[in-house]
Amino acid sequence: MLLLSKPPFQTQERRPASAQDSASIQVSLNRRTMVRALAGITLLLLVASVAGQLVKYVLGNDVALGFVRLFYLDAEANIPTLFSTILLLFASLLLGLIAVFKKTCQDTYRRHWVILSFILLYMAIDEASEVHEMLNRLGWWVTGQKRAGGIFHYGWVMFGMAMAAVVALSYLTFFLHLPTQTKIQFITAAGTFLSGALGVEILEGLYSASHSGESSFQYSMLVTVEEGLEMAGVIMLINALLAYIHTCQIEVRVRFAEPEENQQHP
Repeated sequence: MLLLSKPPFQTQERRPASAQDSASIQVSLNRRTMVRALAGITLLLLVASVAGQLVKYVLGNDVALGFVRLFYLDAEANIPTLFSTILLLFASLLLGLIAVFKKTCQDTYRRHWVILSFILLYMAIDEASEVHEMLNRLGWWVTGQKRAGGIFHYGWVMFGMAMAAVVALSYLTFFLHLPTQTKIQFITAAGTFLSGALGVEILEGLYSASHSGESSFQYSMLVTVEEGLEMAGVIMLINALLAYIHTCQIEVRVRFAEPEENQQHP
């Protein structure tokens, strides 16, 4: 049994009264403790990435036994990428739990929660595999020039802006029906995430175009700000979703059933 409630991390095992009774384990998750832990990990990853870039550009060691790449926020298949993917997957899972609850209640906006869950799932897949990089080529085809400079130096940005606008407009009614506190938390999380994913990404494109490349300490610091804002935005969303789940008093039970040994088969 998994309960989302106020007490801190606790595990309680209920002993069966007899051999035929079932045992259950209750795990209580403290929202604030979880969010602080995620924020702490994010801060450590940001510091590690900056330290790696200082080693690279100040000390002239661009490997450092693999440390530089292992923690660089703009590299693929490393620890920050794994952590960001886990954050997005967790947010997708929470949205999915809410969607299931809303479906049982026949809530008017149940499909909106389902779609949001799939959007976060796609974002997790994209974080792990950088699917959006394929949109760069399409963006360059639209502009007629590869890495043309300007705000669309990275071609995928135009599609990201369009998608953000479409989601915002199509979810306006859904957003307005939410509790006031949830509205504030959602808009803060979205604003923080998009300021990094789109806002700082545009600044990176402008810097890269004017300085002929991405290999500089200054560029790596822009990446640090971008990724930091993105992770902070997702953590804010997780905090908002956990608070909403608690408000709705959603309880999740997981049971593993065993087949009866004495069951007779025809």
